[in-house]
Amino acid sequence: MPKIQAHLQLFFLFPSSFLSPFFSPFLPFPPPSPFFLPFESRKKQRELNEKLIKFALIGAAAISILTTFGILFSILFEAIEFFKLRSFWYFITGTVWSPGVIGSQFGALPIFAGTFVITIIALAVAIPIGLGSAIYMSEYASPKVRDYLKPMLEVLAGIPTVVYGFFAAITVAPLVVKIAESVGLEATFNSALASGIVMGIMIIPVISSLSDDVIRAVPDSQRKAAFGLGMTHGETIRNIVLPSAMPGIISASLLGLSKALGETMIVVMAAGLRPNLSWNPLEDMTTVTVTIVNSLVGDFEFNSPETLSAFALGLILFIVTLILNMISLSLIRKFKEKYKVNTL
Repeated sequence: MPKIQAHLQLFFLFPSSFLSPFFSPFLPFPPPSPFFLPFESRKKQRELNEKLIKFALIGAAAISILTTFGILFSILFEAIEFFKLRSFWYFITGTVWSPGVIGSQFGALPIFAGTFVITIIALAVAIPIGLGSAIYMSEYASPKVRDYLKPMLEVLAGIPTVVYGFFAAITVAPLVVKIAESVGLEATFNSALASGIVMGIMIIPVISSLSDDVIRAVPDSQRKAAFGLGMTHGETIRNIVLPSAMPGIISASLLGLSKALGETMIVVMAAGLRPNLSWNPLEDMTTVTVTIVNSLVGDFEFNSPETLSAFALGLILFIVTLILNMISLSLIRKFKEKYKVNTL
């Protein structure tokens, strides 16, 4: 009885397959099989989905590349207009930045010096603390402690930069002045040191979180092999784990560097707006991004040198960032070749 019901169901679903022995001589083409037609349609649908996904991914990659070139060309054309009005050589070597006055000068060396000083201070704060916390969470902390520490550390990444600016101006800057006076030094309330310290605190979560992930990604077989050779835990971390994770650590540091180079609000509130060619971190100075903002929000015409100087600064900053990326990629490639891991 069940066999009869099954045959009846197939007859009502696919009558042509049962009648084909009788009517096949009169049909222009053989009837489709009830068992292989759904499979073929599903196969075609999967192939179509694969093609659509491939085209979507190619489009996303193309949009990213075209956006990068669009940003570059939009900056480049306006920067060329600026260098038609002012000397390129004086722009990169001049020591006086005084736009908007009679006989204005556009020597960007004090601006890049301030950017360099503040960024170096930020990295000197962020890399040791961020990497140290990543090593502790991945190698020493228990899973329960790590589950508490990592979210607390990553909360710093969600704090707005204006809050960091208030913290730098109200808390860190007066503290820097008091400590400098206690050792016989003179410091201003708008100092590169206060700005760099707070900027370093801001980028600690970036370096710590990414470094923690890459350290935990090192295979446990390497650690066990090092322990089997008689290495201590500290020696294993220093000689095995960190070299293997170094490409990811360099990438995390580069991301923190890029974030520090693009920071504006902390510098405005803690370091000031004055272009100052000095290597003394206790003095006030400014950065490239702050100067770009000041140039674009002024009352000057768009085709004036004061406004176009922002695009020239942006072009130089883009080139510097590109060079740093190339250097970091070469270092990453070198470490990957030296500490190639076989996880088979």
